[in-house]
Amino acid sequence: MPDKLRRIATEIIQGAIKAVDPYILIKEQIEKKQTVLHCKGMAPIDLSRYQRVFICGAGKGTAPMAKAMEELLGESLVGGDIIVKYGHTDRLMKVTLHEAAHPVPDENTLKATNILLGNLRNLQETDCVFVLLTGGGSALMESLPGGIQLADLQQLSAVLLESGANIHEINCIRKHISRIKGGQLAREIHPARCITLALSDVIGDDLSVIASGPTSADPSTFAEALAILEKYRIADKIPDVIRTYLHDGRAGKKAETPKSDDRIFHSVSNTVIGNNRLALKRAAAIAEANGFSTMILTSMLEGEAREAAKVIGSVIREIQMTDIPLNKPACILLGGEPTVHIRGKGKGGRNQELTLAVALSGIREPFVFVSCGSDGTDGPTDAAGAIADQYTMTRADKNQLNAAAYLENNDAYHFFSALDDLIITGPTGTNVMDIIFALIP
Repeated sequence: MPDKLRRIATEIIQGAIKAVDPYILIKEQIEKKQTVLHCKGMAPIDLSRYQRVFICGAGKGTAPMAKAMEELLGESLVGGDIIVKYGHTDRLMKVTLHEAAHPVPDENTLKATNILLGNLRNLQETDCVFVLLTGGGSALMESLPGGIQLADLQQLSAVLLESGANIHEINCIRKHISRIKGGQLAREIHPARCITLALSDVIGDDLSVIASGPTSADPSTFAEALAILEKYRIADKIPDVIRTYLHDGRAGKKAETPKSDDRIFHSVSNTVIGNNRLALKRAAAIAEANGFSTMILTSMLEGEAREAAKVIGSVIREIQMTDIPLNKPACILLGGEPTVHIRGKGKGGRNQELTLAVALSGIREPFVFVSCGSDGTDGPTDAAGAIADQYTMTRADKNQLNAAAYLENNDAYHFFSALDDLIITGPTGTNVMDIIFALIP
């Protein structure tokens, strides 16, 4: 049974990721008839109205998006620039592909963004820019205001990633020390037509948060950014120059990010082409085809991974004992993006930590649990996530692995590596948060 369940789990992972392939999503949702693009959820776009058409953007999944858009736009496309994480590439004909670091920006982040912005200078109303965004765009595309250096940004990024703050909170701060985030790319593109296609990696598909909303009106403020620093007690851990910049912003000495009443958004259209729910629906369909009753509990899971694991473990045990809320064989599915407050010195990511915490929750009857990042990368590791079952703790004991100690040290990677239970997919070309499920036979 364990081998069969693991085989089904692998099928579910592969199917869920394929369901949110950005190349396929664009081809499914955008149809070209002569010179007119018909895009789901948007008014038709007549390319003949524009003298020049460009592509720009950033994120882990933007290379396949750009490839699909090149094919759709054809001769109308002049060129463009996209920025991807190292290794997340594709073959493009007219669009220049730049690689940079994620999740902590590097020199190439700033260099590539400056090239991107330089190629968007002097746009006119007769120009059209397609902006492609996926998760990872916040780290990969950045232009800093005067006085803030790359080292300052890198220190801030490291502190935020370890703080336990969620992506909405992290991006609120990022937007307020940037010249491109929080609607400011739309300002650079204005007065040209701006059409943004986004693959959502945030809870609720909030366009102002995806890649830090470079073409969306920003409802957040400098005051909120400072409040987040206080909430997580990290104000004294970030560079002085950034803290001073945020205080100057709250005092009105720096310009706020553009809000919804700004005229620059009159020529902007933003739409989400894919999200976590789409992946979960495909995962549920595969589980049903294998004889499991299914339930998507949520696509909005957030909060500390260890706490989420307690709830998930209790649901698994309830099904095992009472067939509530599903009759066995059952598959429960969740999506979202839990967080990890790093206290230890180990290696891992939120998916591996969640899986280890579920394995430690005391489940003794048969089950298989999986948590993996849809982009193929879980935290600062080469793993997408991990898999556990009712034998994980027994095998750990035989290998003299103290699971509780590994969890306390935030070292789930080395725990699952020793058991050969890491999920390694490599870059998937997409990014819609995490795919989490349990199979209960």
